[in-house]
Amino acid sequence: MARMGRAAPLDRNRELTVTRALTLTEAAAAARPVGKLTSSRAERLADGWPETPPGADPLPGQLDRWLASRGAELVAIRRHIHAHPELSGQEFETAALVARELTRAGLSPRLLPKGNGVMCDIGHGDRVIALRADLDALPLPDTKDVPYRSTVDNVCHACGHDVHTTVLLGVGLALAQLAERGELPGRVRLLFQPAEETMPSGAPEVIAAGALKDVAAIFALHCAPHLPVGLVGVRSGPFTAAADKIEVRLTGRGGHTARPHLTADLVHALGRILVDVPSLLDRKLDARAGVSMVWGAVRAGEAANAIPIEGMARGTIRVLSREAWQEVPELVTKLVHDVIAPTGADVEVTYTRGVPPVVNDRIATAIIAGAAGAALGPDRVVEAEISMGGEDFAFYLENVPGSMIRLGTGIPGSESKFDIHQSAFDVDERAIGHGVRIMVHTALAALSAGAF
Repeated sequence: MARMGRAAPLDRNRELTVTRALTLTEAAAAARPVGKLTSSRAERLADGWPETPPGADPLPGQLDRWLASRGAELVAIRRHIHAHPELSGQEFETAALVARELTRAGLSPRLLPKGNGVMCDIGHGDRVIALRADLDALPLPDTKDVPYRSTVDNVCHACGHDVHTTVLLGVGLALAQLAERGELPGRVRLLFQPAEETMPSGAPEVIAAGALKDVAAIFALHCAPHLPVGLVGVRSGPFTAAADKIEVRLTGRGGHTARPHLTADLVHALGRILVDVPSLLDRKLDARAGVSMVWGAVRAGEAANAIPIEGMARGTIRVLSREAWQEVPELVTKLVHDVIAPTGADVEVTYTRGVPPVVNDRIATAIIAGAAGAALGPDRVVEAEISMGGEDFAFYLENVPGSMIRLGTGIPGSESKFDIHQSAFDVDERAIGHGVRIMVHTALAALSAGAF
């Protein structure tokens, strides 16, 4: 029986190639064969990974040829991680896998204090360019009918973190080739971060462990299933929203629905909160701040003819503006109390900070946009839409300039079928090669830029 939230450990006693090491354990393989890649499968997986895409600039040091030759191995890595997902805070086997492969490439990775994340510097220099990927999966069942479907009950890589991890690992292996030949013009830091999907999230822990020491700029990518594979979305300024949680609890005198005047009528009071508070919030903040307050859970009472003595509502508040985000907790709390005051109910508000908004630095965005154009061709770079989703990459950007982009992973003909945080989520695996090329170009461009 598959375990909840933890991946089956790899067999550490066998010295195997990357492709073989990243197949399922014998027990899991017996239940759902994945096996090592055959030569024909490897060739098919490598198809679509040309040494240099049309209109693109070649990578230095024959890295395009190297990347094309390693395509099947990188796909195998992604499929292994996908089949062995780990929940936020439990990414021990995934981190160990990353550390082992970086070590085999001659690098010196170090595990984070809890052992569920990895940092690794490549090259030398006082000024560091950081690249970040997240490791964790979501508590969702995997409903896909594919050989690499999750082997862990109710845990699934439904947000593409398996792709993010594989891309950054590929970047590390590629940059190690340059560093070994003395062709890497500075120092690059790889950050494999745990717990992006939870509140509190893992980015502050990684920062506390020294992730940003000497860092001049930081970059990341995120899977975008609505973008066709081969396209990249970039945007300067607001990119994702701050994401906070709010819980409102009401208590008061209950009673018979025939005599609501003798009660606090908590259901009516909850209704006022649900409707009035978001509406008032919209009018207390600049419309350009991009504020969205949405309730996701409401509970009060059981009987149709009885007014309850307690009720509860939970929701999220998302904000694109850093300045407005600072104002929102106090403002929302006051609005809740003001709306409830006439009802006579007692109210308790719990406001939980989540993540700040991701606001991409203008210069950093120009660098990664140029790198994406060099990697795939300038016609493959498009403007990204603003997302109201949260992303804890924002914590890094509170400390250093940087930028996140969207990597097109849409499977041809299925762009509207898959979205992140859905059990059927999957990607066009050619995006892995695109991501590696983009982030290698980005690291080299940022190292050479005098802006940071």
